[in-house]
Amino acid sequence: MAEKLTFNEAQLKLEYYCSYQERCHQEVVQKCYDLGMKPNEVDNIVVHLLQNDFLNEERFARSFARGKHRIKSWGKIKIVNELRQRQVSAPIIKSALTEISEEEYEATLDKLAERHWNSLTERKGQKKNKKFCDYLLRRGWESNLVYQKLKEFERLT
Repeated sequence: MAEKLTFNEAQLKLEYYCSYQERCHQEVVQKCYDLGMKPNEVDNIVVHLLQNDFLNEERFARSFARGKHRIKSWGKIKIVNELRQRQVSAPIIKSALTEISEEEYEATLDKLAERHWNSLTERKGQKKNKKFCDYLLRRGWESNLVYQKLKEFERLT
């Protein structure tokens, strides 16, 4: 078994952990416990990381929202749910969503919807429509936008 880290070693390790990728409080606290830290040590480390700007929940949320939308093409519903799961507060989630402009949001949906619609092997009908809608809803896109896209594609075919 590895020997227990000292407080200063753990603090340095967590500074590095937070510096190479944005982290939420929950991830940092979990990492502290994984390193074998006691609750009072965890509190002290989190305070240190906050004071020295290694840990910033709003910066994490903004980065998360931008990345998941641009790289994974997630809709706002999935982004919000994932941030809630990471125990990010509602006001911070709201400000994180401002990272995604309406034009960018619509363009991503257009591109994703068209690509998926064209990839479906079914010619037309309910089965194709269901697969199309389920795919976009699973990725966190709002149902009204999904059904609007579906109507657009149905008119074209």
